[in-house]
Amino acid sequence: MKFRKTKDEEPTAPGQVNIKRRSRVPGVMITQYVEELPEGKTTPDFTRKPIALTLQEGKLAIFRAIITGDPTPTVTWRRNNGNTDDPEKYQVIFDPNSNEHQLQMPNIDPDQADTYKCYAVNEFGKAVVTAALNIIEVGFKKSKALQQARTAQREMPAPHLLKTRAERPKEEKKEGEPDEKFWELLLSASKNDYERICAEYGITDFRWMLKKLNEKKKEREEEQAQVVSYVANLKPIQVKSEGSAEFEFEMDLKDPTSRIFLYKDGEMVPFSIDDEEKHSLKQIGKKFVFSVKDLLPEDAGLYQVDVEGVNIFSTDFKVPAVEFLVKIQEVKATEREDAVFECVLSQPLEKISWFGKTVPLTQSEKYDIQVSEDKLIHRLVVKDCLQLDKGIYAAVAGIKSCNAWLVVEADKEPSTHGKKKARKTTTAGGSGVDLAKIAAEQNAKIQTERAEIVKKVKQAQAEKEVAAPKQEPTPKPTEEPTPEVVEETAVEAPPAPEEPKPAKVPAPDKPKKIVKKPAAPKPKPVVVESTEVKAEGELVEEEIEVVEEPIIIEEEPSTEGDGEKKKRVRTGPLVPDTVIDPGVHFTSGLSDVNAIMGQSAELVCKLSSENCDGVWYKDGKELMSEEGLAIIKDGTYHKLVISKCKEEDAGKYRFEADGRKTEAMVIVEDPPRIDPDELAKFSEPVIIKAGQNATFKLDFVGREPMKIQWYSEGEELLNDKNIKLEKSSSQSCLLLNKCQRKQTGEIKIKLKNEFGTIEALSKLIVTDKPTPPQSPVEIVEASAHCVEIKWRAPKDDGGSPVINYNLERQQLGRNTWKKIGMIPGVPHYKDTDVDHGRKYCYRIRAITADGTSEVMETDDIQAGTKAYPGPPSTPKVVSAFKDCINLSWSPPSNTGGTNIVGYNLEKRKRGSNLWGPVNPLDEPIKAKEYGVKDVVEGIEYEFRVSAINFSGAGEPSTPSDFVFARDPKKPPGKVIDFKVTYSTYTSLSLGWTKPKDEEGVQDEAKGYYVEIRPAENTEWDRCNSNAITTTSYTIIGLKSMAMYWVRVIATNEGGDGEPQDLDNYIIAMPPPVRPTFTDRKMTSFMVVRAGNSTRVNINFKASPMPKITWLKDGMPISKKVTVSNAEGTSQLLIPSSERLDTGMYTIIIKNIVGQETFSTEIRVTDDPKPPGPVELEQNVPGTVTVSWMASPDEKRDDRLHYMVTKRDSVKHSWQTVADRLFNNNFTAVNILPGREYRFRVYAKNDMGVSDPSESRKWEVVRKKEKFTLNMPESKPCTFDAAPTFSGPTEDTKQPGEL
Repeated sequence: MKFRKTKDEEPTAPGQVNIKRRSRVPGVMITQYVEELPEGKTTPDFTRKPIALTLQEGKLAIFRAIITGDPTPTVTWRRNNGNTDDPEKYQVIFDPNSNEHQLQMPNIDPDQADTYKCYAVNEFGKAVVTAALNIIEVGFKKSKALQQARTAQREMPAPHLLKTRAERPKEEKKEGEPDEKFWELLLSASKNDYERICAEYGITDFRWMLKKLNEKKKEREEEQAQVVSYVANLKPIQVKSEGSAEFEFEMDLKDPTSRIFLYKDGEMVPFSIDDEEKHSLKQIGKKFVFSVKDLLPEDAGLYQVDVEGVNIFSTDFKVPAVEFLVKIQEVKATEREDAVFECVLSQPLEKISWFGKTVPLTQSEKYDIQVSEDKLIHRLVVKDCLQLDKGIYAAVAGIKSCNAWLVVEADKEPSTHGKKKARKTTTAGGSGVDLAKIAAEQNAKIQTERAEIVKKVKQAQAEKEVAAPKQEPTPKPTEEPTPEVVEETAVEAPPAPEEPKPAKVPAPDKPKKIVKKPAAPKPKPVVVESTEVKAEGELVEEEIEVVEEPIIIEEEPSTEGDGEKKKRVRTGPLVPDTVIDPGVHFTSGLSDVNAIMGQSAELVCKLSSENCDGVWYKDGKELMSEEGLAIIKDGTYHKLVISKCKEEDAGKYRFEADGRKTEAMVIVEDPPRIDPDELAKFSEPVIIKAGQNATFKLDFVGREPMKIQWYSEGEELLNDKNIKLEKSSSQSCLLLNKCQRKQTGEIKIKLKNEFGTIEALSKLIVTDKPTPPQSPVEIVEASAHCVEIKWRAPKDDGGSPVINYNLERQQLGRNTWKKIGMIPGVPHYKDTDVDHGRKYCYRIRAITADGTSEVMETDDIQAGTKAYPGPPSTPKVVSAFKDCINLSWSPPSNTGGTNIVGYNLEKRKRGSNLWGPVNPLDEPIKAKEYGVKDVVEGIEYEFRVSAINFSGAGEPSTPSDFVFARDPKKPPGKVIDFKVTYSTYTSLSLGWTKPKDEEGVQDEAKGYYVEIRPAENTEWDRCNSNAITTTSYTIIGLKSMAMYWVRVIATNEGGDGEPQDLDNYIIAMPPPVRPTFTDRKMTSFMVVRAGNSTRVNINFKASPMPKITWLKDGMPISKKVTVSNAEGTSQLLIPSSERLDTGMYTIIIKNIVGQETFSTEIRVTDDPKPPGPVELEQNVPGTVTVSWMASPDEKRDDRLHYMVTKRDSVKHSWQTVADRLFNNNFTAVNILPGREYRFRVYAKNDMGVSDPSESRKWEVVRKKEKFTLNMPESKPCTFDAAPTFSGPTEDTKQPGEL
C-alpha cells in the first residue's frame, strides 16, 4: 500500500535521495543527495550569503558569497525573470585570496531589478540562497509606456487582466471631454470638492461626469487591489504654518517591500525619510504623510503617489500670486477680552488658513474668521481670551505666511481676585492702520491693471485688422499647394464651449489644411482677461495669450509606419484675426445675502458700461420699485435695496442686462435680537442687601422656538426654591429670592434659535455687613510708654468700604472693657495710656455703611516687659601685643524688645575659674570693640562679653579663643613632604610634614589651610574655613576625572605662610586598574522565551571609569535595547524580546590602561508550533517511512529539530524511535505484520517541545496459510451380537403358593 506524499519532491537520479537540511546561516537551503556522507566529505554550504541591495540606477551592484564544501562546489548565478548571460551587464568573479564569489552588475538599470539566486553544487548535494536587487529610478518622465511595463508582470496571474493598459480598448475622446488630469483629481477628491473641480475645468454636465467617474473608479480599484488592501482618509495638500505643505492618506500594502514613487506634473521627485530634505515621507503605522519644505512658486503642480506603477493618490497644489500688504501684529489682551488679528492681501482670496500654536483653526464658538467683501481683508477673532489661549498665531495665504504673539494678561482688578471673571465686551488688537483704505487702494490698482490689459489687447487686434489685407495673399483657384506649403495633420478636438464666449478660439473637429502665410512683424505677446459671470454670481477669469511666432505641435506617436511623430506647423496668432467686442458684461456679479428680519438688505452688481439698463427678477417674477423695495442705478452699479426685510422677501433674485444675467439668494433670518436701550438697562448692576430679592428682566424678539438659559458666574440656573424662571415669546424674567453675599457675580442670559445666539450680561451685587478684621495682630511696639499694633482689613468688606474701626481694651485681671472709641478706617492703633508691665487685650470691629462686623480679639500684649537681651557673638581677637589685646564683637540678635545701651567685657587667665571685669560696671562700653590694656606679658587670656538694655545685662557670650599677651609672631614657612596619599573619583587625601621653626625668620605653625583650584579656573578656593591642626586632610565633592591643582598653607598668630603646591595637577580618579571581569562564572549562552525581558549583568573593576560599548553581531545595538552603566557594573536590558534579537552580544570595556571583552549568545525563541500533517509510506517490507510538513517555526529557528514516537497495538505505550532529526522524514524499522501502529512527530527547540502531530493508523495484514489435517481411514463398526443373559435366573412363586 502506498500513500500520497504531502509535497512534491524534486526529481532525483536513480539511487539518489533528496534530503532537505537547514544551514546554520539563515535563509540557505541545503539538499543532500546521499543518505550518509563519506568521511571527510561535506555538502555545499554558505558561510557568507549575499544580502539584498537597494541602489540608485547607474550604480555598481555586487552580490558577495563565501561557499564551503568538499569536493569544491560549482557556483552559478541565476535570476527569476530573465537570464544572466549578457557579459556587459553580468560579471561572475571569484577571488582566490578571500574565497569570495561575486556577481557584479555595473551601471544597473531598472530592468535588472529582480530576485537573484546563487547555486552551489557538488556530487553530494547542493545549496541555494536568494537575494533581492531593488533599483530606485530617477530622472525620467512618467508615461503610459512606463505604466504598462510596471503593471504587465503584476497583472499576469489574473486571466481577465492579461492585457496591459495600452492593449485594452479605449474609448475615443469625445468633443468637450476633459483631459486626464481632471479625472485624476476627482478620483482622489472628496464629494464636497466635486463642484469646485468641475468649475475649474468648465464641466457642467454633472450626470455624465458622475457616470464616467464611477466607471473610472471601478477600473482604478481593480488596479489598486493588486498592490494594496485598502486606501482611505485621503487628505489633499495643505500649507502648514511653518512654511511647508503636507498631504496624507492611509494605505495597507500587500507587500511591505513594494516601491513607492512620488511625481510632480509627471516628473519623478526623489524623496527621503529625513525631515530635513525638500521632499520627505513619514510613515506612522498605515498612515503615509508626504511633506514639501521651503515652499517656492515652482512647487505648484499635480502631485501623484504610485505604488509599483499603480496610481494611489493625486492632489493639485496651487500657489496663488499673493503677498501680505499688512501683516498681523502682536496682540495684548486681558482675560475674558476678545483679541483680533487682521491682515490685508495683495490679491483677493476667498479664504486663508489660520493657525493657533501650529493647530489649524476653523469657524467655531471660540474663533470667528471674517473676510471683507472685496476678499482682501481677513480677520481672526479669538473670543473670551484665557491664559490657555496665549501663544503664536499665524496666517497663511498660498505659500506666504506671517505670525504674531497673543499675550493674555491676568486681570489685576482687586475686586475680582479669586472669583470667576465676567466676560468683557471690549476687544484688543488690530493693525492700528486704516485697513479699508489700503484695501480700497489695492482693489482700484487691480481693476486698473485689468483695464490696461484689455485696452492693449483691443489695440493689438485693431493693428492686426489694418495689416491683415496687406499680408494675406489670395491663392489662385487653379494652383495646387505644394507639399512644402501644405501639411495635413490630425488635430484632436479640445472641449467645445457650451455657448459663444469672447476671445474664445473654436477648435477644429476635422483635419485641416493649413497654408503658410508670409510672416508678419512679431508683436509682443499680449494677455487678455475676459470675465464670465455664473448664475451663482461667481466670476471666472480666463487668460488668452496672443502669440505671433510659428507654433509646432507634437502629436502622440503614430501606431502606423515607422512610429515617427507627426508635426503640425502653423503661423499667426492662436486667436481669431479680429476680436469681437464682448459688449456689456458683468465686472462684478451678485453675491448671496443673509438679511436680518426687520433690517435692510442690498444686492449689488457692476456692469462694464454705464449706458445699459437691466431688469430685476425675484423667483422669475419681474420687480419694480415700490414701498420697501428700491431699484437704484449708480453709474455702472445696479442695486436692489430691500428695507425692513420680511419672511416673504427670501428667495432667488436675478439681474439681466444685454442678454447677460447674474443670480444670488436672499436668505431672511430672524435670530434673537435685543433692543439697545433694553440691553443698556439690563446691563446696569443690581445692588441689593443680603436677604432681599433680585429681579432681572429682558425683552427680545426672534423666531420661535427660542431656547432661553440663565447663568450665574458661568453655572446654569434652574427653577429651585429660591430661583424662579419666567419665559414668554418676547420676554424672560429671573427672580432670585433671599440673596446671600456669595451670590454676587455675573448674571448672563443666553438666547438661541435656529438662526443664531445672543448673550446679555449684567451683574448682581449683594451687600452685607463685613467679616471680622483678620488676625494675627502685628505688635509694632510694646514698651513701658505705649502699645502699637497693626491688623489686616476684613477679608470681605460686604460690598462697602470700611469707614471706621471700633476698639475696646481690657486689662488682664479685670472683668470690664474700656471703650476706646472709633478710629478712621486704617488698620493701625497706638495706645499710649498704658502702665509698665501690665498686659492688655483688645477687641476690634469693622464698620461699613451696611453694618458692623463681628469682633476680633487679640492675644494678651504686655506693655514694657522686662526682657533681657541675648548673648552677643563670640569676641574676636583683632590683634595682640605684650601690653594690649584688641577685641571686637557683634550685637545680639535678640535685643529684648528695647535698644542696647552698652556692653560689659570680662577676662580670665588660663587655668583660672574666676572671671574679672575689664570695664567698670557703671561705665558700659558703648562701641562693639575694645582694647584691653590690663594684661601681663606672656600670660594667656580668654574674653567674654554681655549686652545691656533697659531691663539690665543679659547672658554673656561664649568665651573667645585663648590669646597670649605678646608681640605678633612671624608667619610659618612652607610645609614639607606634601603628597597625595589616596584618591577616588570624588575625593582626594593629602598628607604633609610640619614646617621647621627658625627664630626670627619663621615661627611655629599653629594650623593649616588647604586650597584647591580646577585646572580651567584661575582662583583658589579654600577647603576649610577654620585652620586644622592635623597634617592630613581629605577633600570631598570632586568631579570625576576632572583635573585640579592643590596647595597647603601653614598659619599661626603671625599670619599665613607661603603656600606649598604639588608638582603637577591631580586627576580625580582611583589608581589606574586594567579592566577585568569579577564574576567567576559568566554565562556565554542564554535562551529566552519570546515576549520576556532579557537581562545581562556584567560586573567588572577598572580605573579610571572605562568606556563601555555593547555590540550585537559586531554592530551597534538597536535603540530598543537599554544599557545601564554604573561604577563596576553594566546591564543590558531587552524589555520585550523578539526572535530578531537573537545574536551574539559583546561588551567592550576600555580605559587608558587597557580593554577587556566578553561575548554571550542570546537566543530568543518560543515553544515551537507543531509540524504539519504526518504521512506514512512503506518502501521496504518491515519498515515504514514517516514524513511530515515542516513546522512554521522551522524557517525562523535553525536549531529546531524533530522527535518521532511510536505506539503499537500490543504495548500500548509511546516509545521514542528518533530524536534530533533535522529533516522531515524518518524510516522506522521492525514493523511487524498484524500489529497496528501510530506515530507522533514533535517539534523541539531550546525552549521546549510542541504539541504532537499524529499519523493515522498503520497496519500490515498478516497473510494466513491454508491448514490441512490428514485423518486415517475409519473401519466400519457393527454392534450386532447373540442374546445372552446378563445375570442368573431366579425361581418365582405364584401368589398363594407356599
